[in-house]
Amino acid sequence: MPLLKRKPFPLAELPDDLESHELVYQVRTTKEIFRDYGEYLNRINLYRQRIWMCKVSGKTNLTYEEALLSEERATEKVQQFPKELVAPALQIIQYSMLSLKDLADIIATKLQDHIYVGAEMYGRKGDDMYPCKISKVIEESVGKVEYEVAWLDRNKEVMETSVINREDLRQKKPPFSRNFLKSFIRESTYRNAPWVLHGKLAQIHGISTSVPENLRGKVSFKDGLLVCNKRRKNEEEAKHERQNFKRKKVEGSAIEEGYEPAEEPIKYPIDDLLVQPDADDPVFTDRPSPLTDFNVPMECVGDLLMVWDFCSSFGRLLHLWPFSLEDFENAICHKMGNLILLVETHSALLRLLMKDNDEYSSTIRKRNRKLKITLITWTEYLCDFLDMVNSSELRGYIATIKRGHYGILDAHAKLLILRELVSHALETNTLREKLAKFVEQRQALGATIRGEALEEARKKREEKDRSRAEYDSNQVVDLESKGSASTNGNHMRQNGDIVKKINGEIQTSRQNCASEKSESNQIDNAPKKTARKQNLEVDIPIPNGKGLSEKDPHEWSRDDRKEVTGMKSKEQRKEYYEREIEKRVIRTNSLGKDRNYNRYWWFQRDGRIFVESSDSKQWGNYSSKEELYLLIGSLNCKGERERALKKQLEKFNSRICLEMEKRSKDLVQEVALEEAVLRRSSRVRAPPKKNPANAFLEYVNKWKED
Repeated sequence: MPLLKRKPFPLAELPDDLESHELVYQVRTTKEIFRDYGEYLNRINLYRQRIWMCKVSGKTNLTYEEALLSEERATEKVQQFPKELVAPALQIIQYSMLSLKDLADIIATKLQDHIYVGAEMYGRKGDDMYPCKISKVIEESVGKVEYEVAWLDRNKEVMETSVINREDLRQKKPPFSRNFLKSFIRESTYRNAPWVLHGKLAQIHGISTSVPENLRGKVSFKDGLLVCNKRRKNEEEAKHERQNFKRKKVEGSAIEEGYEPAEEPIKYPIDDLLVQPDADDPVFTDRPSPLTDFNVPMECVGDLLMVWDFCSSFGRLLHLWPFSLEDFENAICHKMGNLILLVETHSALLRLLMKDNDEYSSTIRKRNRKLKITLITWTEYLCDFLDMVNSSELRGYIATIKRGHYGILDAHAKLLILRELVSHALETNTLREKLAKFVEQRQALGATIRGEALEEARKKREEKDRSRAEYDSNQVVDLESKGSASTNGNHMRQNGDIVKKINGEIQTSRQNCASEKSESNQIDNAPKKTARKQNLEVDIPIPNGKGLSEKDPHEWSRDDRKEVTGMKSKEQRKEYYEREIEKRVIRTNSLGKDRNYNRYWWFQRDGRIFVESSDSKQWGNYSSKEELYLLIGSLNCKGERERALKKQLEKFNSRICLEMEKRSKDLVQEVALEEAVLRRSSRVRAPPKKNPANAFLEYVNKWKED
């Protein structure tokens, strides 16, 4: 059994009163059964961590399943230990206090003198030594033993046999490696220091289980297993500890006998599965059940979202006009003919591979294909790609596509093909260079945000220092005025300074001069501050030192400069920079996970929050603000995962709500148009409006390359 922290890990016991018809959760590797899904998930996550150790080989940093497999292989190898040597080796191991390394070395040294049937050695034949194998032990009389050996050639094949004496045999090398002997020792024992054999194993091979004299009093048997006795403290040590316990000093105060320190409060956040209900908890809302109204099969939802998000994020690079997730899903499920939306999507990905994939471009050249993909020939290029990919499942679709029946493929097949195209597109140099450029630009924008934050902090510090200096100077003047002021006149002389009483306040000539000087300095410094502020607003870092007037929507432009310069509020500027960072998409990350490791996804071009189960087999979505608020209200901030998820949901709350409102309006408009078509009178000759539900049938790629 694998070890956890070098100790055996007890498996969960079978639940009590388990009914035959009861639905339970079973761990595949250990066959443990749980009624509660949370306990089952917690145990699964524990087994997946690399914290386990193989008991036989001693390998560490393994998962539970890897440790089991390692134990199985090591045990099979240990079974190859010659039976003739098992008893002598076990005799050396029993109650030994040596370290594992030293014990293995001693066994290897002592077993060199043992000759057994099947051992490969060197035997003397004439004046030279030749390789041989012991085939039989012949005991002629007491104390006289001879050996029948089979002489081996270079290929270890038997040439002939003969009988030789023990003096004519030499050991080739240590019969077993140190690691092999270590595995044998671990497999044969249940504890170390001292090493103790398993009871049944010792009984089979006749090894004594009596404790030797040097260990008597130090060890004892408990429940059939040997345990070490704890050292008993002498009377003086026990008395001294009792005196210390009677009167202790904790934080300077004496505590009488019987003091029990209070339990330390739990420091949140902690792992979500460890959070227990508390009376101080706020009232949590009931988490709504996500909708599962997908047109594609449940196992295809992940691929659907991945392909659509990739095409939407890198539409400019692919020269592919963006389309909604609903249109893409409807197109995937459509069976009638080849839709322009899917044709353009495949063609855009194939063009990218044709430009920047050596394997695919060479395949195209070998088949004398033209470098232009059209609405008629796109299936030929797609079949060439599927033939290039080393996948029997994908190649099975080639015949159907060549006959012009791509549309009748099921959603699983279409998304599998698109997923393979996307995975190859991610490996192209064109996309990698684009991502590297985005990384540099995001870093430059981040540096700009940090620079403005530092400048703002510097201004606040200077303002604080200036206010403190003015306050100190006013305090000094007040003290001087109180000490030297006289009650018989309004004009007084103090250290050569004239003190005046103006509007009920006492002011010296020195203070007047200082005030006038301060005002003049403020007037003189005002243009400088204004100029510095203007420079700060205009001086925006330029990524890679290039000009910012490029027309690429992901690049800086002069309009961007004017927009940033015209923003007076730092919040507006920060929001602008964050929007620019989000435009430079590198990858889409999930919002976070809940208590049960379900992932939550939000895509900026869709007004829904998608929920992925921990095993990635189930999907759902939230599409209304009410569901969003209920979801946020159900998260417990005492847990690490739900706290992080709630923080992200609150961060993007306004934007998510905006997208949800937009989606709701579109759905209402769609329903209204459908009803209008049904109620439309035959007397009205005006053409009906287009139904948004069929928008995927009328897709046009406005960014298509010429």
